[in-house]
Amino acid sequence: MGSGSRSVKNLESTDISTETEDDLEIDEEHQDHLNEEDEVLVNEESNQNTDEKLIGDNEDKDAHEDCEMGPLNIYDPGNWDTIDHNLIKQLLRLKEHETIDKSLQEQISKEREHWRQVLLRIIALVKTLANNNLGFRGDNEKFDQDNNGNFLSFIQMIAEFDPVMQDHLRLIKDESIQYHYLSHKIQNELIQMLASENKSAIVKIVKGAKYFSIILDCTPDVSHEEQMTLVLRCVDISAVSVAVKEFFVQFLKVNETTCLGIFNVLCDALNTLELDIADIIGQGYDNGANMKGKHKGVQRRLLEVNPRAFYTPCGCHSLNLTLCDMTGCCTKVESFFGVVQRIYTLFASSTKRWDILKRHVQELTLKSLSQTRWESRVERLKAIRYQAPKIRDALLDLTNSREDTKTKSEANSLVTHELENFEFLFGMIIWHNVLLTINVVSKILQAEDMDIDVDIKQIKGLISFFEKYRETGFSEVKIEANEIANTMGIDLVFSENRIIHRRKYFDESSSEEVLQSAEECFRLEEYLKYDTCDIDGVDLSMELKVLRFNVASAERTFSKLKLIKSYLRSTMSQERLNGLAMLSIEKDMV
Repeated sequence: MGSGSRSVKNLESTDISTETEDDLEIDEEHQDHLNEEDEVLVNEESNQNTDEKLIGDNEDKDAHEDCEMGPLNIYDPGNWDTIDHNLIKQLLRLKEHETIDKSLQEQISKEREHWRQVLLRIIALVKTLANNNLGFRGDNEKFDQDNNGNFLSFIQMIAEFDPVMQDHLRLIKDESIQYHYLSHKIQNELIQMLASENKSAIVKIVKGAKYFSIILDCTPDVSHEEQMTLVLRCVDISAVSVAVKEFFVQFLKVNETTCLGIFNVLCDALNTLELDIADIIGQGYDNGANMKGKHKGVQRRLLEVNPRAFYTPCGCHSLNLTLCDMTGCCTKVESFFGVVQRIYTLFASSTKRWDILKRHVQELTLKSLSQTRWESRVERLKAIRYQAPKIRDALLDLTNSREDTKTKSEANSLVTHELENFEFLFGMIIWHNVLLTINVVSKILQAEDMDIDVDIKQIKGLISFFEKYRETGFSEVKIEANEIANTMGIDLVFSENRIIHRRKYFDESSSEEVLQSAEECFRLEEYLKYDTCDIDGVDLSMELKVLRFNVASAERTFSKLKLIKSYLRSTMSQERLNGLAMLSIEKDMV
């Protein structure tokens, strides 16, 4: 019993151990299988990562090649195999405007073209009015009303012939649009935009040339404000042919007309234009003391900052001052021009007297003498020089008219003591020839592209004319005066002045006193007189030789200033004044 039970137990334990060993074998096989699966998964993941890396590298390589080859041209049929056909169709439709919003796009394009055409006409009108110095606004800004200004009046006139502007005005009257671009604010904005474009182009030219000269001049305007014009002179290298040009920049309001005040305004203007004051190589002003002063003048203050800014006085002003000194040293010359002005004043003070003058004088009319531009007096003197007999007949007719006794006496005095005086005719021819020659030289000096060589040549020619005229001019003038005197029936004699005998001493004899004829006295005392003049001949020659600068361009801007800022537009702002002046003076830049 005991042995049997032990055998059974042994058998059972043997079976259990056998099962355990079998289970262990199965578990090991299962574990091996799982390990193999893990290795496969790891290898697959590794391969996948490698493939992704290769794909990424290829994509980067393709992208790099695309970058090197440039963007793909979708309109090239050779590339259509690599592009989605739906995308190609959409792009072609977009190019041909065959999209779903085609009608909306057409409407937007039509609206854009309409406003473009309207603005083109408005800008052209603004330029036209500004170029011709015409006013823009009137008493109101309403259509179909009187005194609504030149701008709106011209807009209405254009609408009568132009369908674009006609349609625009219709939309305004129907209140279909809110913004019509015809208000005074739009006008000012367009003026400033055009003027700013002009100024930018001028500054660009000046900066391209690097070195430039400045020209300044001042004048009061109609609203009693001191306006200083700034003109820049440089070599324009941007054009096809290189040339010296002068450009107007702007008017500067000067509150303090002292040397320091004008200099500060100049420096501020150059800083605003971003121009370097060190690039100034020349400066030209008139002969005012605050400008040309060699101790504290504007030219001296600029030389302290930039020693290379060489100063030269205005040639035309210097020439004019020379003529003033020439006439101021001789009393008969002053009397002669006084007679010329008296003749003009006598006829111009009455319309009836002017009618009498026109009946006798049809070609050249009388004009008042200029008080500042002496060389321009040749135009006033020309009427008397070539029409002296006719003017005398008009004065004689005036003495026989029903005028008052004062007028008759004045006319008779002018005929008897002046026009029928041989000395008056002689002086008339002398001054006509002198002023005519000087006026020709003055016009050349006023040219914007004045060349120094030509300038010096003209001045030398003027000096040579005076030297020759001093030697041979008297006899030539006498021949011309004799012809006029014979035509008018005047005696060819010079008036004799009363001879004042000098007191003689006991050791002097009367035979030593030399008596001169009236003609010789006129020649020495009036034609060749120079000893009482305060001008030295050498100094005058040197002054004429250095006339290399002129402020004629600055003077011309003042003419535009009077046309733009007139009595009816005296409240114009400084910004609007500069804008209109830029469009009017530098109209070729627009």
